[in-house]
Amino acid sequence: MNKTRSWFGLVTCCATPALIVGLSCALLFVSAAVAFAAADGGKAVAIATSETDNPGGRTFAGLITDDHCGARHEMDSGMNPAECTKMCVRNGSRYVLIKGSKTYALAGDESKLEGLAGQRATIVGALTGHTIKIVSTTSAR
Repeated sequence: MNKTRSWFGLVTCCATPALIVGLSCALLFVSAAVAFAAADGGKAVAIATSETDNPGGRTFAGLITDDHCGARHEMDSGMNPAECTKMCVRNGSRYVLIKGSKTYALAGDESKLEGLAGQRATIVGALTGHTIKIVSTTSAR
């Protein structure tokens, strides 16, 4: 017996694998997007929220020191980090904020920075390039 297939059977036979491949790709891309978002820990959302919640600028936390010594002051100088930072700034260095491996120059009221020299602090300000224009400072202690 010679059976002829209908056009509907032919379309169903071709469309079913295409539909399965399309849905598998969509599931793969959605699960990858969720995995990357979970690995990010929501940092992008937190940054956007902190910038909108704080109209004065971004918040940076780190060590306030000078651009000559950085985070490591000479141990045999007989000075603590605060004294060394203040001396280096008096000799022409600039105040910087060290946050991990990043170093930011600080622009603003140096009397506020002098009180926080050699300490961990939180700075609110606007970042332009590698310079933070200070709006406010707070000691981390």
